[in-house]
Amino acid sequence: MPAKRARLYDVIALLTAVVVVVLDQWTKNLVVKNIPLGSEVPLPVVGHFLVLEYIQNSGAAFSMFRGNIILAVLIAAAILVVAYLYARMLNSGPLIYKIVFGMIIGGALGNLLDRFTRGGSVVDFVSFRIPEINYRFAIFNIADACISVGVFLLFILVLFGGFGRSTAEAKNNDAESGAALRSSEQDAQS
Repeated sequence: MPAKRARLYDVIALLTAVVVVVLDQWTKNLVVKNIPLGSEVPLPVVGHFLVLEYIQNSGAAFSMFRGNIILAVLIAAAILVVAYLYARMLNSGPLIYKIVFGMIIGGALGNLLDRFTRGGSVVDFVSFRIPEINYRFAIFNIADACISVGVFLLFILVLFGGFGRSTAEAKNNDAESGAALRSSEQDAQS
């Protein structure tokens, strides 16, 4: 891959992260200014299934590990893993990986910014539920959604991208082995 294209992909990853942070912080500020803490606002487009419900979450994504020391360890480990994976792809790697890393990094930064500016809590406001069967999904925000979608896409890319790469590498190695064998046979006959 040409170096210029690789640098452009890194810029796109950075822009993706910036857009996620800006969109996340903008929506959180709208919620804080317009919805009282603990109240709900139904969205008429999807009826009573999707509502805006403003809460302050001191846990991780989807309120997991609330007030738990494990949260700090998991956040630190996740940041180290993402930084390591991205550093391995710096100035190289496909665009889709760069966009996925931008989503994950942007989501992590959006929630981290909240923790610093809101006393250790994160603003969550998207609530999906099915009242007929008494089902309530965890309340989340744009950053949580970007992290979750990004991690899911990364898993799919690694799972299928790694498989495709292994298959291609195996075919390439077989072709190289065959060419080397033919070359040795020709040398032996000479």
